[in-house]
Amino acid sequence: MRRELRALGYVEGKNIAFEYRYSEGKLDRLPALADELVRLKVDVLVTPSMALALVAKNATRTIPIVFLIVADPVAAGLVDSLARPGENMTGFTGIAEVLAGKRLELLKETISKLSGVAVLWNPQDPTSVQQWKESQLAARELGLQLNSLEVSSADKYEGAFKEATKARSAALAVTQATLTVSNQKQIVDLAAKNRLPAIYTREDFVDSGGLMSYGADQIEPYRRAGVMVDKILKGAKPADLPVEQPMKLELVINLKTAKALGLTIPPIVLMRAGRVIK
Repeated sequence: MRRELRALGYVEGKNIAFEYRYSEGKLDRLPALADELVRLKVDVLVTPSMALALVAKNATRTIPIVFLIVADPVAAGLVDSLARPGENMTGFTGIAEVLAGKRLELLKETISKLSGVAVLWNPQDPTSVQQWKESQLAARELGLQLNSLEVSSADKYEGAFKEATKARSAALAVTQATLTVSNQKQIVDLAAKNRLPAIYTREDFVDSGGLMSYGADQIEPYRRAGVMVDKILKGAKPADLPVEQPMKLELVINLKTAKALGLTIPPIVLMRAGRVIK
């Protein structure tokens, strides 16, 4: 986003300044951090998740807010519609929950005779909850038995993986959530330790050693957000800027991880990958 703003003529320290606040994955800290930014009277708030967007909306109804990677902003009550958001919010909708079924389908195509899949999700994260609901619907159609791994704090991950092993789940689907992103390395390492082939929503999990991912390009929304922020700083109202959707989806596969798991990726799956790590 900063690179895009630089290309549009913004120079940090000269005609633009950035204020960052990070909750370290602790959702209870978000309201205080949002209030802090509002008190600074920033010109635009940028929030990269549904949980953050909801907190920002509660903190201000006047400062423009650009949200990123929100599953269903209309259902969440953030905007009136995608075409005409209304009030002080607009941004980019992710489709992680829509793709939850597709990720289970990819697991089934990859692993012979797959019947049981553990789903790692956070009951306190709205985006993650939606993906869990969609996973259940898809599992019924695919004939898969799901094992719910509910984790709302990082210290519970190890216990969740032990539960998956105990339940004899043969694969793992990780939902998109603020907590999972904050604990990416731990989750990938635990999947390897417990020999669970896992599919993720983001390709950076695969870069960290995860088996595979399927989802929207993670960089694209931030780049396009730069353009949207520019429009707002030049006088456009969020209410008049349509919510945008992802334009690029990609399957990423890590063959080194597959080999370590003793798993052969079927050619039909491999040929659909946009990127393969060897």
